[in-house]
Amino acid sequence: MIKRIVLPIILAALTAGFWLSPDFKEIAAGVAIFLFGMIFLEDGFRTFTGGVLEKLLTRTTDKLWKSISFGVVTTSLMQSSSLVSVITISFLSAGLIGLAAGIGIIFGANLGTTTGAWLIAGFGLKVKISAYAMPMLVFGVVLVFQSSKNLKGIGYVLAGLGLLFLGIHYMKEGFEAFRGDIDLTRFAMGGYAGLFLFALIGLAATVVMQSSHATLVLIITALSVGQITYENALALAIGANVGTTITAIIGAMSANIQGKRLAGAHLIFNTVTGVIAIGLMWQIIFMVDWISGHTGIASDNYTLKLAVFHTLFNSIGVLVMSPLVGPLVRLLEWVFPSAEESIIEPRYLNESVIDFPETLIEAVRNEVLHLYDNAFEIIAHGISIHRSDILSDKDLEAEVYKSREIIRTDISEQYAFSIKHLHSAIIAFTGRAQKGLDPNFSNRLFELRTASQRIVRAVKDAEQLQKNVLSYIASNNVVMRNEYNAIRVNIAQILRMISHLQHGGERADVFDLDELKLDAREDRSATIKSLDKMIRRGQITGEMATSLMNDLFFSKSIIRDLTRAGHILFGEPDQVEREAQNIVELDDGEIGDLAANDDD
Repeated sequence: MIKRIVLPIILAALTAGFWLSPDFKEIAAGVAIFLFGMIFLEDGFRTFTGGVLEKLLTRTTDKLWKSISFGVVTTSLMQSSSLVSVITISFLSAGLIGLAAGIGIIFGANLGTTTGAWLIAGFGLKVKISAYAMPMLVFGVVLVFQSSKNLKGIGYVLAGLGLLFLGIHYMKEGFEAFRGDIDLTRFAMGGYAGLFLFALIGLAATVVMQSSHATLVLIITALSVGQITYENALALAIGANVGTTITAIIGAMSANIQGKRLAGAHLIFNTVTGVIAIGLMWQIIFMVDWISGHTGIASDNYTLKLAVFHTLFNSIGVLVMSPLVGPLVRLLEWVFPSAEESIIEPRYLNESVIDFPETLIEAVRNEVLHLYDNAFEIIAHGISIHRSDILSDKDLEAEVYKSREIIRTDISEQYAFSIKHLHSAIIAFTGRAQKGLDPNFSNRLFELRTASQRIVRAVKDAEQLQKNVLSYIASNNVVMRNEYNAIRVNIAQILRMISHLQHGGERADVFDLDELKLDAREDRSATIKSLDKMIRRGQITGEMATSLMNDLFFSKSIIRDLTRAGHILFGEPDQVEREAQNIVELDDGEIGDLAANDDD
């Protein structure tokens, strides 16, 4: 809705500018080329984020100073805080990092983006950068058309840099021609009123152009040709710093609650930093002059002094806000509360992770685990065992056999509430994500979807099993009670082992699932062999035997599906190792060879 309103306004303003001043065309073209270069740069760097950046991020964000350093370094290298923000939101949405780590990266990205001002002020305006732009564009375009992913990525980066330099050139030329038509100094006001006015202008310009880099280029180029005063430029830079948060805010509209919290943190940090900078403007100017005097920057070199100012006030913001990350996280969790535990909604699926294959896989895996957590409770209660007993260190067999407590739960209702919608979301999301995905990632995604289907099937089988479980565990028929208790124990042991695998428990090995599966098969085979004897002795009726046979089948299906899901979720994801697992893993046919007279 907002875009539908803003776009016509922008187009109308551009049309009016073209009509009123031919010189405006050169500035507008420079901005357009610059922004197009930013897109190329982002596409180029995105090519190299298929695993390396993700792995690096998980190792370098466990402490706040590491998160800030990561934001500084990556933004300095990429010259795009927007790309870093998108990556951060995608990791946060996927559950790979916490909110505090994401906030640290945003802090660092704000500091890292100041390197752009240094590059432009110290290099871009002192040489004829259009001379560097043309070769970069030529080589970049040639490489873009190569089949190699890495060469294509390098091509996009070179072409992006070329367009950035060319855009700066045109903006500079446009301002030099434009200065005779419009004098921005006419809007200058003294004191804090003027600072706030130009801060708002900088904010508005950044919101329109969706790039603080582009606004900084405009500020520095306008300052270099005398269009604005030094104080105006400083206020514009502050406004640009606040205005850049609009990109994260728009990006977070489709993100989960964590993404919205991160966008809120970005807005709070930049706003607080801006207010501090305006409030301490004259003190910071004094510090800029002192630093400039000790680093050889000329007193009238306002473009470099602007870069010093930009770095200084962002550094102050980081120093002020870093100790407040904990309270900030709590504030954001209060302002953006999680919905009441609505387990029907996906937690980790977010469109932003689709661009990053390894993050995509981890997000889907976490969502399947979320599905399993819901299924765990349903299956446990379906066989009348408390989750706490399964998750404890108690002797499961002893606990199950001594308890005759009945846990009544409507599995059909629970399935509709916490399984069906979530499973549908996983299927739909993985279907969209498959398009254009590398075969290795595509295969892994398919396996995870298979795991979710296995989990859902186990829940449905638990519903079929529930009626007789509730009937016979409280029965006075000891034989039937013991047989159903054995079924319950076998399923509960699988649930417990998967829990150990999920939470990194000691002695947990994915192949232990196969041993439990074999034990369950042997118990099942022994029961089937003894049915006729139990009927002849009058211990059970023919109707009881039929029910028991059917429920043995349902328990076999539950154990089989949970075991296979466990292998997919916790087995070695490497393709070769996965194939080896598939060979080694005991399937029903292999186990059938070990258990005679048990027809699979």
